[in-house]
Amino acid sequence: MGPVACLKSVVPQVHTHRSLHAEDISSVAVLPGAKNVVLPKGDVYKSLQLLEVSKQILIENDRGGYTIPAKGLYPYQWNWDSALVALGWATLDEGRAWQELEKLFSAQWEDGLVPHIVFHQPSPTYFPGPEIWGSVEQPMGSTGITQPPVAAITVRKLYETALNKELALQKLKELFPKLLAWHRWFQSARDPENTGLVATLHPWESGMDNSPAWDEALYNVPVDQIPPYVRQDLGHVDSAMRPKQEEYDRYLTLLYRFRAVNYDCNQLYFLSPFRVTDLCTNSVLYRANLDLRWLANELGQDQIAEEVDGWIEKARSAFDSLYDEEGGLYKSKDQLTGELVTAKTSAGFLPLFARVASASQAADLAATLERWLNRVKHGIPSYDPESSNFEPLRYWRGPVWVIINWMITDGLRAYGYEDLALRVEADTYELLVSHGINEYYDPVTGAAAGGKLFSWTAAMCLAWLSKGDGAHSAAAH
Repeated sequence: MGPVACLKSVVPQVHTHRSLHAEDISSVAVLPGAKNVVLPKGDVYKSLQLLEVSKQILIENDRGGYTIPAKGLYPYQWNWDSALVALGWATLDEGRAWQELEKLFSAQWEDGLVPHIVFHQPSPTYFPGPEIWGSVEQPMGSTGITQPPVAAITVRKLYETALNKELALQKLKELFPKLLAWHRWFQSARDPENTGLVATLHPWESGMDNSPAWDEALYNVPVDQIPPYVRQDLGHVDSAMRPKQEEYDRYLTLLYRFRAVNYDCNQLYFLSPFRVTDLCTNSVLYRANLDLRWLANELGQDQIAEEVDGWIEKARSAFDSLYDEEGGLYKSKDQLTGELVTAKTSAGFLPLFARVASASQAADLAATLERWLNRVKHGIPSYDPESSNFEPLRYWRGPVWVIINWMITDGLRAYGYEDLALRVEADTYELLVSHGINEYYDPVTGAAAGGKLFSWTAAMCLAWLSKGDGAHSAAAH
């Protein structure tokens, strides 16, 4: 029996009577709550431990209806984190999975925006917090920017796999208008020129904050006279694993400029000195629109389904403008210069997840991915490992991210590249078993990096590696 098959075969009980620590996760099976009883080494026992620890991480990062990504480093509710974490909760408690999404959408703005961070409770361990997005006198309840819209993908998955069909239909009916409002917001606020592809106005909106894809565009952002600040992230994670100071200065410059116009979406698109077509956001949005259309049809909302279909058709043709045929990869674009970025990143494979790549493009992407995998011990690196400025430990400039592995693996399977998908799946399993459930990993050594006991990594273990069906197949579309 292979390692991933072993993981799918075990259904352990949840232990909750003591706190979990990073040292609980090792290559030796030490179960939470088992008082360090060491089980025999072997794939089945490692798989059992992995599922136990994943469940415990979600339980301990639960803050009463929403899940923080990691203690200290990320003490609030993050947008796409929560949408992905809900998939993990669904394997434990369907009601709690729906609650995760309800809590996120409770912070939706009147114009439809779903913010990238919701500040449910104050915390001194994160910067910039609510008093920076707002003011000391009037702190904001959330940020004024968004993140890749995973939620519709999650809602469809929860609805289709629900054991409690009555609850699922009720929650779908409640969430659908909110999902629709958010997707409409993307069309009006982030594509006012009707190009078919939406703009990202801040690196934080992409979810891939310091990706090499933003280097040129971010460098062109002049640094304003911003107030002095102290980064809290460096108190939790080694600076070699985080964005650099010159990047943070520009992140804050954009934040203060956006705050000056009260995050007015009618102004931000035109005033932001950073405006890119992000492959991750557009790929996730395209896939989410496919699922939103499916949900509309399920609810008998034919006119809305037609509206969403119009967005899909526009985006489908526009995606070809992001394909670099010579490089065998999709690339993001700097909208202010009109040029494709030079960086080759893992986001370039996400059109597979979107189901927007042609068969020939998918073949090129699979070949490119195979070359990348042959250059590292563990895939998928977030940046081309052959690049001279590849950094295997620095956030989105090289490390492996399990959620991106899930998305790309899902896409590979949709296009018939099962062997390559299994290779990535096995790589992911080995990383988690050998190095624990962390934010990201060094693709060269496998070493854990970033935050520890990380929620969306745990969720992917539960919803993807233990099930083998982290998302529905392309045939369902």
